[in-house]
This record gives sequence, C-alpha cells and structure tokens, in this order.
Amino acid sequence: MKHPVDAHVGKRIRHRRWMVGMTQQQLADRVGIKFQQIQKYETGMNRVSASRLWDIAETLGVNIGFFFEGIDEKREAPTPVEGDILADKEALELVRSYYAIPEAQRRRLFDLARVLSDAA
Repeated sequence: MKHPVDAHVGKRIRHRRWMVGMTQQQLADRVGIKFQQIQKYETGMNRVSASRLWDIAETLGVNIGFFFEGIDEKREAPTPVEGDILADKEALELVRSYYAIPEAQRRRLFDLARVLSDAA
C-alpha cells in the first residue's frame, strides 16, 4: 500500500521533470537507474531513498525540500488544493509556457490575467 508521503514526493518528481522538459528515460540515465524505477517513484509504488532523492533533486535543479512542499506536517498528507493543481496537465502546460516567455512580456501577461480573473 502506498504511503501518502511517497505518493506526494512521486508527484512532485513527475511534475518537476515535466516542467523542465525531461523524459523518464533522461532522468533515469542521469541518476543511473532504469526508467521503470522512475515510473515506480512517480506513482509512489516505490519509496525514494535519501541518496537517490538527492541525485534527483540535483538533476532537476531543485533542493530536496521541494519534494515535500505542500505536505501538512500534522497529517503527513498532501494538501488537497496543491494536489488538484499539480494533477491538472493543462495548468502545468500553462505554467511551462508562461515561464518560456521573456520576463517583460510575462509581466504584462500576468497583469492581463489578473484583470481578466477579477472581471470573471
């Protein structure tokens, strides 16, 4: 049975990998394991060891704490809002596209989105 923390860490690995445009195979090659193991980590079926999580964090350009963000320490489970947002592929694609825009244009787009959301 999956532990909620393992599932949360796996989701965070998958979403960060996706955000940087890396395949499971590329991540696996860079940390020296098979891509099937990455699949098992991302689904929470296998627990990620501390040293492996260190390698994954370094490869994905984040600190280890990134994988635990959004966990309610009292319940040791992901917060529902973050889980829903990270599970939405459209939202992730939007964020990825947003950060590909030059900073000055990105700021203008952000202001436009804020105005549109206030009007909705």
